[in-house]
Amino acid sequence: MYYYLIIIAIILLDQFTKYLAITHVKNVVTIPIIQNIFHLTYAENTGAAFSILSNKIPLLTIVTSIFIICLFIYLSKVINEKKGFQWMTLALTFVIGGAIGNLIDRIRLAYVVDFFEFRFIQFAIFNVADTFIVIGSILLIICILLEEKA
Repeated sequence: MYYYLIIIAIILLDQFTKYLAITHVKNVVTIPIIQNIFHLTYAENTGAAFSILSNKIPLLTIVTSIFIICLFIYLSKVINEKKGFQWMTLALTFVIGGAIGNLIDRIRLAYVVDFFEFRFIQFAIFNVADTFIVIGSILLIICILLEEKA
């Protein structure tokens, strides 16, 4: 049950930080936290990761929704099969929470709000949901490679 609370917490954290970005960063465009290294930079992403499939919001919404449903089905299966803390289950909750956070933006705004920018490595601007998706995905890969049975 607490895994579902983690998903809700991720969604709330993601949506709250995006609200802050919209209200405090959007009109300023960028706020240097560490000059030329890390900035808060407002961006509207109409695509998926790295802006692939830009302006394909209906397609991305459908695909993401199906993906989330599949992950929820798998998560409930994993939770029912094993009791106690599991890295695989935590990984799935991170990915689901992040995916729902970005899905909310796509449905509500027709774009995803991004605001973290690491300028020193010229990386894509991203958000809290993206962070949880990446951490969850890495953790999921580690679990699979170590053959941890969820």
